[in-house]
Amino acid sequence: MKDTYIKEFTQIEAKNPIMVEGLPGLGLVGKITIRYLIKKLSAKKFAHLYSPHFPYFVLVNKKGNVRLLRGAFYFWKNENGPNDLILFTGDSQSQTIEGQYEIADRMLDFSQKYNVKTIVTIGGYRMETKDKPNVFVAATAQELLARALGAGAVVGSSGSPIVGTAGLILGLARFRKIDALCLLGETRGYLPDPLAARSVLEVLKSAFSFEVDLTGLNDEIAKAETMVTRLQEIEEKRALQAEETRKEEDKKITYIS
Repeated sequence: MKDTYIKEFTQIEAKNPIMVEGLPGLGLVGKITIRYLIKKLSAKKFAHLYSPHFPYFVLVNKKGNVRLLRGAFYFWKNENGPNDLILFTGDSQSQTIEGQYEIADRMLDFSQKYNVKTIVTIGGYRMETKDKPNVFVAATAQELLARALGAGAVVGSSGSPIVGTAGLILGLARFRKIDALCLLGETRGYLPDPLAARSVLEVLKSAFSFEVDLTGLNDEIAKAETMVTRLQEIEEKRALQAEETRKEEDKKITYIS
C-alpha cells in the first residue's frame, strides 16, 4: 500500500449530507462523540479508509484474527430533517505530516463525491475544568459560526492552533468550496472524557436540528470521574511521600566546619 484509499462496500443515497469527523485525540473527545452517534442512531458502516501513514501494526481480536488500522464511514438517514449524516472515525490519526494532509484530502474527495456541503470536525481542547466543559468553535463560514454559537458554543482565544485532521480539514475545505466547522470540547486530555463529548453532542444536535438521547453517556461519565478522583488521590499521596522523604533527608544533613 503506497497511498491512502477508501474502499466502499455498500452504496448509499444521501440527502444533503453533513459529514461529521472525530478521530482519536485529546481526551478521545472526537472518537467518543462519533461512536456514541453511531450507536444511538444505528448508523450503518459503508466504507473503510486505509493509509500507509497509520501506525505500523495490526489489531488482533479475541478469535485471533487480525486487521490493519483503518478509518470507517457510517451513514444515517435522517427521516425527520433536511440533512442525512455521514460519520467518520477510526483507530488512529496519521503519524506523519504528509499523511495528515493526504488523509484530509481523501476525505474531502469523498465528501465531494456525495455532494457534502458542510463538514464538522470534533476534537478536544486541553483545559482543566470542574464545571460543565465549554465547547470552543471555529468555522470557515459566518453562518456556521453563528449556528454553533446559538447552540451554546463559544469562540476560543485568537491564535490557538487546531492540530491534526480536525484542523487541516477546515483549512483545506476552503479550496473545495465546502463549509467547515470545528467543535472542541474542554478536556483534561489524559483520560477518555465522555463529559466533554456530551457537551459537544449538545451543541451538535442543537446546531443541526436532530435528536439523540444523551442519557446513555451518564454511566461512562460517572466511571471517568471516579478514575480522575483515584488518580488525584494517588498524586496527592505521592506528593505527601515525597515531602516526608525530603524532610528525612534534611535531618541527615551535617555541616563540617
